[in-house]
Amino acid sequence: MPSINSGFWKNKKVFITGHTGFKGSWLSLWLVKKGARVTGLALRPPTKPNLFELLKIKNDIKSVLGDIRDLRRVKTEINKAVPDIVIHMAAQPIVRRSYELPVETYSTNVMGTVNVLEAVRSCGKVKVFLNVTTDKVYENTELGRSFRESEPLGGYDPYSSSKACSELVTAAYRSSYFNASEYKKHGIAVATARAGNVIGGGDWAADRLIPDFVKAILSGKKILIRNPEAVRPWQHVLDPLNGYLVLAEALYKNGAEFSGAWNFGPGKTDARTVKWVVENLCGKWGGAAAFKVIKGRHLHESKYLKLNCEKSQKLLKWEQKWDIKEALSRVVEWTKGYEAGLDARELCERQLKEFEQY
Repeated sequence: MPSINSGFWKNKKVFITGHTGFKGSWLSLWLVKKGARVTGLALRPPTKPNLFELLKIKNDIKSVLGDIRDLRRVKTEINKAVPDIVIHMAAQPIVRRSYELPVETYSTNVMGTVNVLEAVRSCGKVKVFLNVTTDKVYENTELGRSFRESEPLGGYDPYSSSKACSELVTAAYRSSYFNASEYKKHGIAVATARAGNVIGGGDWAADRLIPDFVKAILSGKKILIRNPEAVRPWQHVLDPLNGYLVLAEALYKNGAEFSGAWNFGPGKTDARTVKWVVENLCGKWGGAAAFKVIKGRHLHESKYLKLNCEKSQKLLKWEQKWDIKEALSRVVEWTKGYEAGLDARELCERQLKEFEQY
């Protein structure tokens, strides 16, 4: 099954927004290992500790601190970098935080996308723009079925809605300025990637299940869960990142043929409840690991969410490599190694190598 192509990425100029985040740090490291020339634009890492600083990736790329809500800054940095490929990952990514900060969420996730697309439009050298959104962009009517890329967009909460808006912005720019019928004229292929709930070593974000589990276990406490029966498409972070890079290569080589929206989610049996995931994490961790359900009313979160990935599987030949049990094992392996004093970069590079060989 396709994985990141070393030959293709060598010396490619890649511009990543949000490179200091959890996914952005893993992606930056992977591209560096494959010889890409990476420039990143992002805010400071959102947590202490954080994977970006632990990987010391700043030494291997051009890392620029900046806000994607600043159009002038975004234009300046993209025009200086003159990238072949732009991967837009910067966002306010937390559902519960979006309830508290709706204006920040919309301004970052919607106008931030507009700004990056405007910068791409003004640069004149970019060949690929890939906007990384989320599985939560769909209008979720809780019918218990998987979402295809062609289904209506929506969003109950500000985060989900803002990312659906980001999809609509991207589609409007694609139609208006990067239309597939005029690809030979403008030469830019535009796509969006919608992934499931990603997990992996080195994530310390607030209000996410795996980081919450790790914090609780390391402090000798029970993990508290709000919605034990909520179903999510869990996947190791390397699986969707692999999908993004396979898609970006296809866009670069085949242009408008691969423009549009793409789902990257786990297999049919890996959409599991929160309770199932926590029980399995506790079992893999061992010792006194345990959890407790917080009863009472909570902010709305979807009860069922799953992606149909037949398009990616058929046209990109992309497949998930690590199932949910393997993904959870890798989280435990990484975290226990880090807590034992092993170097975070060595842990990540080892898992990258094993993933590619899988």
